[in-house]
Amino acid sequence: GEPSRDALDEAAVNLMAAGDPVHGGFGSAPKFPSTACVSFLLRYSDASGVRGYGEFALRTLRKMARGGIFDQVGGGFHRYSTDARWLVPHFEKMLYDNALIPANYAEAYQATGDPLYLRVMERTLDFVLRDMRGPGGGLYSALDADTEEGEGKYYTWTKAEIRDVLGGDAEMFCLYHGATDGGNWEGRNILCGGPEMPAVAFRFGVTEAEARGTVESCAARLLEARRSRPAPGLDTKVLASWNALAASALARGHRVSGERGYLEAAESCLGFIRGRMWGRGRLAHSYGGGAPGAPGFLEDYAFLANALLDAFGHGADPERLGWASEIAGILEELFWDPGSGTFFMTSAEHERLIARPRNVHDLSVPSGNSAAAMAMLRLHRITGEPGPGRIARRALAAQARAAAENPFAVGHALCAASAYLRPGEVLVLNTENRRMCGYLRRRYLPDAELVEVDDPARLGALSGLPLFAGKEVGGSTAVVACDGASCSAPMRTQAELESRFSRG
Repeated sequence: GEPSRDALDEAAVNLMAAGDPVHGGFGSAPKFPSTACVSFLLRYSDASGVRGYGEFALRTLRKMARGGIFDQVGGGFHRYSTDARWLVPHFEKMLYDNALIPANYAEAYQATGDPLYLRVMERTLDFVLRDMRGPGGGLYSALDADTEEGEGKYYTWTKAEIRDVLGGDAEMFCLYHGATDGGNWEGRNILCGGPEMPAVAFRFGVTEAEARGTVESCAARLLEARRSRPAPGLDTKVLASWNALAASALARGHRVSGERGYLEAAESCLGFIRGRMWGRGRLAHSYGGGAPGAPGFLEDYAFLANALLDAFGHGADPERLGWASEIAGILEELFWDPGSGTFFMTSAEHERLIARPRNVHDLSVPSGNSAAAMAMLRLHRITGEPGPGRIARRALAAQARAAAENPFAVGHALCAASAYLRPGEVLVLNTENRRMCGYLRRRYLPDAELVEVDDPARLGALSGLPLFAGKEVGGSTAVVACDGASCSAPMRTQAELESRFSRG
């Protein structure tokens, strides 16, 4: 049946029943980040006003940030934790994790304003751009867990090694990160969370800001020292789907931090896909050895459509919206099964199999089905075209029962259903008004599309769409909020903007 609020209620309760109330996350060990479920609980808490769901999601993110699953020296997240406390990771680093997880922290920062979440997001994106970016802007797939010295040796430390690098600052760093002479893993230290920063500052008789500055400086020095060790192997395949996830994360990172380099990296990543993995109206799944690989699968197209809509929100470039619309047409033509209301994993142009596969489960990454439904819903709200909206409704209806009964496996579908059931405003914003722009960028509005216009001439190219026809965002006008065919009067002052969104 139709996605319903009752189904979302049931899904939220069932997720909380599987949650670890002490360490966050779901289940015991091994424990995976479960980014889609965390995102859904934040959305559900915001929509329902029940704080406990969002508090659980935030607790999960805080525990992960202080755990060994997060690389406390170099930034970025390892693949999963082998224990319930997020302490001992499987040391492999995957691009998809380091695209999906920072998006969680960006949402948490918008929801709370707590700079902890912003720092973790930035350090993760910085790791991706430092260690996983190849020539031309494409992003590599993974860093291995092993080196010639053994699994985890690259990332772990003895306290003596830390003293050798940090000298007199070592004791403060070791206290904050729980490093001891005996170690916490095979005689070595996986850096993690010890006492909180105020307690560390009190112990050493400095201000909290001074203690934080020392600890962050120490991490940078250890990172430089770590570079002399044999490095983990790098998988240099470029996958369209994971690069699209990363482009979305980088665009989100720019929005909440203001760091221009993140947006430039997102554009570079999309440019790599366009230039080397797209041809004759079709997308390749991978790129390696100087050539594109096999034809793209459902998730490649679906993730890319969402990334293009994220990029469109930064500047209102008609070419980005046009490419997203083209991909939506391909999804309907080559992947959509109207009989079942789902998308096939393979296109009609792939090799024919005895049974054509499909997948509706959101596991380490969102399923192509839920990502395609989200892209269709977003495209419908921006363009007003009814076709993508009908497909989104059908796709979400097909997953409605599973969403309630087994929510852990359909977290991204739950996010899409939540977006479907809530008013989906599109906010057209003039970026010249920096104060109002900053207010909206920092506010948690999970079901709104923020379209920032930095060149009013682009509105002329979009004037054929009802949402953009006749919109004035230059001069004193800053924001127009639209829900379907209905748009607000232009909001010209900060007070008007705050009044509108404080009521939600």
